[in-house]
Amino acid sequence: MFLVVFHKTRIFASMKLRLLFAALLAATAFSAAAQPSVEAHLVDAVQHYSDGNITRARALLTSLSKAAPQNDAVWYYLALTENASQDLSAATSAMEKAVALDSTNYWYRRSLARLYLSGGRQDEGSSLYEALVKSFPDQPNAVYELLDVYLARKQFDKALKALEEIEKQRGPSEEVVRTQYDVYTAMGRQDEGAALLEKFNQQYSSPSILSMLGDYYLAEFSDSLAQVRYTEALALDSSYIPAILGMSEVHRHQRRYPEYFRTLEPFFSSEDIPAQSKSMYIGNLTRSLDPKILQLHRSGFDSLVTRAAAVHPSDSTLLNAVGTYYYATGRTEQAGQWFRTLADKFPESVSHTATYIQYLGLMEQWTELRDRAVDAFNRFRELAFLDYANMANYQLEDYDAIIGNCQYLITNYPKEKEIAVNAWSMMGDAYHSKGNARQAYKCYDKALRLNPSYAPVLNNYAYYLSEEGKSLKKAYNMSKKTVEAEPDNATYLDTFGWILHLMGRDLEAKPFFKHAMLYGGKESAVILNHYATVLEALGEDDTAKVYRNQAARLEAKP
Repeated sequence: MFLVVFHKTRIFASMKLRLLFAALLAATAFSAAAQPSVEAHLVDAVQHYSDGNITRARALLTSLSKAAPQNDAVWYYLALTENASQDLSAATSAMEKAVALDSTNYWYRRSLARLYLSGGRQDEGSSLYEALVKSFPDQPNAVYELLDVYLARKQFDKALKALEEIEKQRGPSEEVVRTQYDVYTAMGRQDEGAALLEKFNQQYSSPSILSMLGDYYLAEFSDSLAQVRYTEALALDSSYIPAILGMSEVHRHQRRYPEYFRTLEPFFSSEDIPAQSKSMYIGNLTRSLDPKILQLHRSGFDSLVTRAAAVHPSDSTLLNAVGTYYYATGRTEQAGQWFRTLADKFPESVSHTATYIQYLGLMEQWTELRDRAVDAFNRFRELAFLDYANMANYQLEDYDAIIGNCQYLITNYPKEKEIAVNAWSMMGDAYHSKGNARQAYKCYDKALRLNPSYAPVLNNYAYYLSEEGKSLKKAYNMSKKTVEAEPDNATYLDTFGWILHLMGRDLEAKPFFKHAMLYGGKESAVILNHYATVLEALGEDDTAKVYRNQAARLEAKP
């Protein structure tokens, strides 16, 4: 939105409107021939625009543009209303007419430049801004906006010249030198940018510039120079966070961890520093720090993390970061306490509830997982929670609960094909686990009628048939589809290879097992034993023994 003459705040509205309209008359230089009725209607139109009644303002201004086509202010405000109505083409056309009628008006030309840029007419917008800067050297905003254009277009040399112009107009400033540094950095000439910072620092020292220099030297592995600059910054402002964090990094690089923890203590203890900043720091620490260092100095890191949580006991982002920190450092039980606290403290949060449920699954705490997942589904009606409940029920061997959940899904989501396919599939698995193969196959058939290519059902159906040693041709055809769809799935390769073995085609089966070994098959005792059986059938007893031994070791693991 452009800079508007009339602000939407309506304090002393009528008086303000009269004063501003008088300014508008002076600035836009209505012709002497303008009719009083045009002026009156323009006041009404501007009033509607100021009040946010864009449709009414647009209608009035469109009529005025026909009645008084030489009135530049009419075209200007029509352009604003067209832009507010999301008609960029019409807005640009109207603003061009305003500029044609009064090419000396700074606001018209500036607004037109913005419209050109919004419409992707970058060259025209840049040219207009450049002319604007030359015509109105006392208008600093135009220079800054032209700078933004140059930076967006990565015209860095022009950006540096624009910054020089700003410096001529307003004198040296932190804002200018910081931007110059950023431009030189983008150009790959960071050393020149740092030299500018040093030059500025000699005359106008500040914590900000000193910290930027510290960051530069730290990135260049000049820890001693970085420490000098951070020390100077903290001497000017002992609470300046970038300098505190920078100094802590110097200590960390030099493996001076007592000093590192001591430097960071004010950062984590301060109530004035946002919890989000501390959460980000903890997250970066968890992801990037050497696990050996974390373990060696665990008490120091723990102290920082728990201090932050004590200062912000009700910030969910921070609590989550703390829980993740403990989980990443192998303290799963403590992590669970934080995740549970988070879920209980923010029961309205789907994500925090899900985080704790996922944790319970990783920890194989099936009873609590089931109870939490069912409760979460009842509260949020998110189907993923019902999936978690079914996963827990499988581990708890509560197959009737799974069947009930699946029937609920089929009944309540009759038009959702994907949900129904998955539900019939899970129900079939549950019936088979109960020993009711006939009912299981009925469920699988219903799933395949909805999706004949659904690989999980095809695989399970085929494998269970092979276990019974019957309908091997049907099992072969189903299993063949799965390995064609997912040729690197070790489970599907095992099923297909085993069916080939049962059909007496061991030589054909061997390559499928061999391929399965490359994609996770060595992690399954069942697949290893199947492969060994095929190798024995082919007379490769020594190789078969190797895989039997591997399977035995896996089976012996608790």
